[in-house]
Amino acid sequence: MAAEVWKVWDAELGYTTTDFMEGEEKLSAAPPRDGADPLWGVSRVDENGQARIHIFPHTALEWRAAEYGIDHEDVDTLLDVILHEPWIPAADDPLAFTDPRAAKILADIHGLPTVWTPGVSDEVRMQAHLARINAVKTHRARLEPETKQVRQGVIDYLGLNATLSADPLEPIRATRLDPIRVQARQLAVSRYRDRGQGFTPVSIMSKPAMTFAGRKPWSGEEVSA
Repeated sequence: MAAEVWKVWDAELGYTTTDFMEGEEKLSAAPPRDGADPLWGVSRVDENGQARIHIFPHTALEWRAAEYGIDHEDVDTLLDVILHEPWIPAADDPLAFTDPRAAKILADIHGLPTVWTPGVSDEVRMQAHLARINAVKTHRARLEPETKQVRQGVIDYLGLNATLSADPLEPIRATRLDPIRVQARQLAVSRYRDRGQGFTPVSIMSKPAMTFAGRKPWSGEEVSA
């Protein structure tokens, strides 16, 4: 049984809610500091013409880089992982085995280390997750870009003044991830993973959130918003 092919049509930038205050009397208030975090909406269409939008936070790219040791500059791989992850079946879902495609994926990925498996190198962990994605593409679903001709034809038919790029995912591929944000998430993942092995001392590279472990000659703390 061949995998379904989904056609990708578009990638659109959105954002989360903010703490803006409404009303003219509030216009002089300080600008908001929370919210308006970037979200991506990827439009895709299945073989039956049913359209869906896969929405994910921009931070998902940072988290996958941190969780699986994927190069933060390799946005192509990070994006490919995120877009195909929804088709990875849960091993603890008994109904998954009633779907022949899902059952084949579970058979292929059985025993692979996860992001929380201790004592595994980043390379092994990354290859294991890429194997999950490849199993999805082989047995269940594969995303391919819809042609520019088809997408542009729809835009022209609607009378919209826009020229589309050849790659519908170009807006996401053009992004660059902040390595400091990725490194901070790596610290969080590593600390949580280490906790599964019992007590771990606090150090520069293994520490709880909001903890700064030494290399400073003072005590006390000061936090700025």
